[in-house]
Amino acid sequence: MTDSSIPPSHDLPEAIADPPRHSRVPLVWVLPALVVLIGAFVVVQQKLAQGPRIDISFLDADGLEANKTKLRYKDVEIGDVTDIHVAKDRKTVIVSARLHRDASDYLVEDTRFWVVRPRVTGGGVSGLGTLVSGSYISVDVGRSDKKKHEFTGLEIPPIVTADLPGREFVLHTDDIGSLSVGATVFYRHLAAGQVVAYSLDRGGASVTIKIFVNNPFDAFVTGSTRFWQASGIDMSIDSEGVKLRTESLSSLLEGGIAFQLAPNATSTASAAPDTEFNLYSDRDRAMRQTNSEVRTFIMYFGGSLRGLSVGAPVDLRGITIGEVKSLSVEYESDAGTLRFPVEVDIFPQRIRGHSRRNDRPAPAPDDRSETSSRELVDSLVAHGMRAELKTGNLLTGQKYVALDFHDEVKPDHVGWDAHPAVFPTTSGALDEIQDSIGSIAKKLDKVPFDKISARLVATMATLDDTLKTANRLLGQVDGTIAPEITATLQEAQGAMKNARSVLSQDGPLQNDLSATLLQLARAAKSVSALVDYLERHPESLLRGKPGDAR
Repeated sequence: MTDSSIPPSHDLPEAIADPPRHSRVPLVWVLPALVVLIGAFVVVQQKLAQGPRIDISFLDADGLEANKTKLRYKDVEIGDVTDIHVAKDRKTVIVSARLHRDASDYLVEDTRFWVVRPRVTGGGVSGLGTLVSGSYISVDVGRSDKKKHEFTGLEIPPIVTADLPGREFVLHTDDIGSLSVGATVFYRHLAAGQVVAYSLDRGGASVTIKIFVNNPFDAFVTGSTRFWQASGIDMSIDSEGVKLRTESLSSLLEGGIAFQLAPNATSTASAAPDTEFNLYSDRDRAMRQTNSEVRTFIMYFGGSLRGLSVGAPVDLRGITIGEVKSLSVEYESDAGTLRFPVEVDIFPQRIRGHSRRNDRPAPAPDDRSETSSRELVDSLVAHGMRAELKTGNLLTGQKYVALDFHDEVKPDHVGWDAHPAVFPTTSGALDEIQDSIGSIAKKLDKVPFDKISARLVATMATLDDTLKTANRLLGQVDGTIAPEITATLQEAQGAMKNARSVLSQDGPLQNDLSATLLQLARAAKSVSALVDYLERHPESLLRGKPGDAR
């Protein structure tokens, strides 16, 4: 049964949907939302502007403060220290820093960090500006391509930075002397570089020193360059007087190294970085001629070797042709005596030969064979060449080995069979004087000083008796003869007094003598007048004067 009251479905009206309505945000929330958006934008910008974070380890954090200490490269701020804490092993301090985004390329494997603070060293004072601004961490950017974010800071500022033009070289020496890191390297008394590091070689027998030579001085370092220690004062005494040499005042305090081309250097090409050189103890040793041929000899001297040291020169009439290599002692069991061998190195090429027969020079030193050098030495020894010890400095007593020709020596030869060969020697003038003094001393020992002294005592006793007798005679003279002598002297004084009174100006003898002399003068005048008249009138002797005739 159907309900007639319900209309059919096709007669029902169709529902019309209303459009969705947007809910309106109240105006009170607009401003906070804007502030949140701006804050988020600022945070994002800061995050994007921040650079990488790094960790640097130091032995201590002296002068460093979190959120205050800066990182600087070429005195430009490139980051800030964000945190400082002690490492887990408690041996170091970890300094965390945040760099600027544009400094991210600086973080390579060989980049170095160190704390700049006031420092006082032998080379001067540095970091005084930090007394006002505070300490900061300086950065030296490396040249590596490998990235790195954990570094070990330097406790001492580096001497040379990566951007400084120049080259680094390596020196080897037996003793570092007074050199230190930062010591100056000189070229012709000009500051040309610095000592950047040194280390003891394995075994402890030598030292390796690294130096940095600044541009343009590094161009003068070639394969023929010689380096020597320029520390302190080099004093020498020769025929020209006393000479004092030093590179600068700073080298007296902290040491120094000097370099120069060797004499007659042929290599002019600049040496490559990290080229190795020998470091000599002084300039004279550095400038010595390089010897391609070395002959080692043993010399036995009869006198004392006091004053002779290793390195002493072997001299040929003022020209150094070798040096002393070692000193030792030998015991001869057969003779029961001691000998003192002196081992020397002689450089035959320094002795120039000349051929008289064809007037041509001998071959160059480099062309001499072992046989020719033997012939040269044998010829010199055959003509009287001998080695002797001489004193080179009277103040210090230093000795050297002198080679010279002696006419009075006995013929001898070089002992080539021994190793090393034995070179003949002779006693020097000083040794001969010492031998003479020793001979005189032996003769004096034979003199019977005891008997002589006994006789001298007896003679002195006899002389004493003689002196006593003489004293007695003098006493008799004083008592007997002296009064008579005194009386005689008094009489002589009286006679002299009378003679003085007679010869006085007012005495009668003087008056009579004056009158007599006056009369004699008048008589002489009359005789002179008579003689003059007779010369004019000789006839007056016969006729008389004309007036008399009348």
